[in-house]
Amino acid sequence: MSDPLAVIAEMPGVPEAITEARRAVDRLYGHRVLRRKSPEVSAKSALRGARASAALDGVDIPLEAIPEVTDPVVQGALRVSAELGRLGSTWRTAPRQVLARLHALAAVGLTEDLGRPRDSAGAPDPLGLGTPPGPEEAVARMAGLAGLVAGGSKAPALVLAAIVHAELAVVRPFGSADGIVARAAERLTLVEFGLDPKSLAAVELGHLELGPAYAESLRAYLTGTSDGVAAWVRHCAAAVVLGVREATAICEAMQRG
Repeated sequence: MSDPLAVIAEMPGVPEAITEARRAVDRLYGHRVLRRKSPEVSAKSALRGARASAALDGVDIPLEAIPEVTDPVVQGALRVSAELGRLGSTWRTAPRQVLARLHALAAVGLTEDLGRPRDSAGAPDPLGLGTPPGPEEAVARMAGLAGLVAGGSKAPALVLAAIVHAELAVVRPFGSADGIVARAAERLTLVEFGLDPKSLAAVELGHLELGPAYAESLRAYLTGTSDGVAAWVRHCAAAVVLGVREATAICEAMQRG
């Protein structure tokens, strides 16, 4: 049986982008601060990632203001970020269960249907992606996505993470907080499938720093063409590289004391 992720991994420009992201992560993991303080770097990265994810959903606040913010989008992003470390092994075997859990954490204060697939055709569209698939198609696509996560593909983790992110972002299976869930699932995939096992790269911040390219690349993915899908995967690779840059800055600041 052919591996669709392996096909994506060979699309134009994708192998080079994957290699660049892999090299960036490898350089980060050689930083001497991580010999003793990788959990602290991971925690700081997670906080920056949660703030960035909320900003991509329209709630952009300064990092230092987070402790006082009660906005449900920000609080949801923080809860999801705090939970990721406990979900790794389950993600490989029961991905739909993990997605339901992430939504139940992300959407508190936004909906009463926590962890449940939407039963209507509409969903918020903060990125201007257009009308999402209907509920039945959304369920079918999430089943397909779960099959990819649990299917043992040999494709690079970055490719799987990119497709996980894109499908959740464009299908919007829950009808609320889907962007928060999508970005968290991407990070979880990068961790659990081996690109960034210590969860150091603030990939969500990378997406934010790439500005309009985030939504533009998702719209390219929506075309379903090889060029469009490849553009999205290359975008995700660039976000990883920027996320590594942020983690490196955290390491350098800690080294200076």
